Amino acid sequence: MKQADSQIFTIDLARIDGNGDFPCPNCGVMISPEDETENVYVIVDTKVNGDSLEELTIQCNKCGSKIRLVGFV
Repeated sequence: MKQADSQIFTIDLARIDGNGDFPCPNCGVMISPEDETENVYVIVDTKVNGDSLEELTIQCNKCGSKIRLVGFV
């Protein structure tokens, strides 16, 4: 598996239409928040404010890119 550079992509979930699926900004593999298998991505960091999820950082298993997810409601 090829490791990506240290660049981190940011995706605002509030701007995504539909059920929250989005392509990896680097390799294009579809990432679904409903996928809990960790076949496509793994969660590497979470930021919580009180009881609310503020930010989630995931890593794509295909290309190694890190993606910051923001905009949780």
